[in-house]
Amino acid sequence: LSGRRHRVIGGVALVCPGGRVLVRDSVTAVQFKRLSRAEVDMYLASGEWRDKAGGYAIQGLAALFVTAINGDYNNVVGLPLALTAGLLTGAGAWSPAGKG
Repeated sequence: LSGRRHRVIGGVALVCPGGRVLVRDSVTAVQFKRLSRAEVDMYLASGEWRDKAGGYAIQGLAALFVTAINGDYNNVVGLPLALTAGLLTGAGAWSPAGKG
C-alpha cells in the first residue's frame, strides 16, 4: 500500500419483513504516503496488522500513513454507518429521532 491509492469496498444488506432485500455498496478511496523501511518495520513490530481484512486498521497506527481519504471513513473501519442508518430509516426500521 506504500505510496499508493487503494479502494475499500464494503456493503450492507437488509432483509425486511416480507422478504424484501435492500443491498447497497460503499466505496472509499484511501491514499497512503510512501513508507520508509523504518515505518514498515515499526508497523509490523506493532502487530496491529494481525486479524485485519485489509492488513491495517485506519483507526490505529495506520492513520499515520494516510494522506487522503475520499468516501466514508467508517466504511474503512468496517461498517458504513450512514449507509446502514439510511437503509434502516428507509425501511422504517429505525429513526434517528428514536421513534422507529
